[in-house]
Amino acid sequence: MSTAIKPQPAPPSSTIEKARIPHVGRRKVYRGLGLVLLIVIAAVFVLPILWTISTSLRIPAQSFDNPPQWIPLNPVWSNYSAVFDQVPLATFFLNSVIVTGAIVILQLITSTMSGYAFALVRFRGKGAVFAMVLATMMVPAQTTIIPIFILIRYLGLSDNLWSLVIPAVGGAFGTFLMRQYFLQMPSELAEAARVDGASNFQIFARIYAPIALPPMATLAVLNFSAYWNEFFRPLIFLQSTNNFTLPVGLVSLQGNFGTGSISIVLAGIVIALIPSIAIFLLAQRYFVEGITAGSFR
Repeated sequence: MSTAIKPQPAPPSSTIEKARIPHVGRRKVYRGLGLVLLIVIAAVFVLPILWTISTSLRIPAQSFDNPPQWIPLNPVWSNYSAVFDQVPLATFFLNSVIVTGAIVILQLITSTMSGYAFALVRFRGKGAVFAMVLATMMVPAQTTIIPIFILIRYLGLSDNLWSLVIPAVGGAFGTFLMRQYFLQMPSELAEAARVDGASNFQIFARIYAPIALPPMATLAVLNFSAYWNEFFRPLIFLQSTNNFTLPVGLVSLQGNFGTGSISIVLAGIVIALIPSIAIFLLAQRYFVEGITAGSFR
């Protein structure tokens, strides 16, 4: 004869709570370890900047003290005024603003439009063309610098700020970033606008571009940081001191055979860092939104 199986009584709630405690404890431990790891990584990036600021406020003889003196007891603020005395820093700064500002604006326009086209506009060969655009990201700039230099001379733009702007107008990374963002946008918006008779440009300008501010801010910050600190192309394309950008112009602070004051050199670097930090802080909210925009689809 079969015996009936008696239902087991449910465990008391206190037992369930005790079982949950170790799991919650492990989560807290993992979060703590993750926080410690992030702090260590942040310190690796922040400590050189702090050392740069600290050294810029000392005399050269104290620059390489061991152990290093992180907080100068007698800050030498005259190192910053010496930067303006030794080089035309205002001219270098203005040139960098013109070049970087023009590149950022033109890349925002071209990358946003091309990203929209690759994401929401149907045309023959779109996949192949996009693959070729992405392939340009694997070509080092050093391999194309000679043909670009020859083209710049042919156009009569040698030793001109526009020689830095024109080759950087289009960007594969910006196109890819904006395409990934537009792929998340509902295509029904474009279809409804087409029914109303809107063209592709009108759909882009009036519907999709206004809601693409987060990735545009991300692209602007990344491009600003990259081209504000660019050294390779300005060193090759520019010859006149009046056309130098900040990275190239600050090299002259080293003096002949590196005999310049290391404190003054680092003071110039700190001045050059200020715009990049300010741009990032102003666009930080949009930057984070743009970075995470294409995480899920």
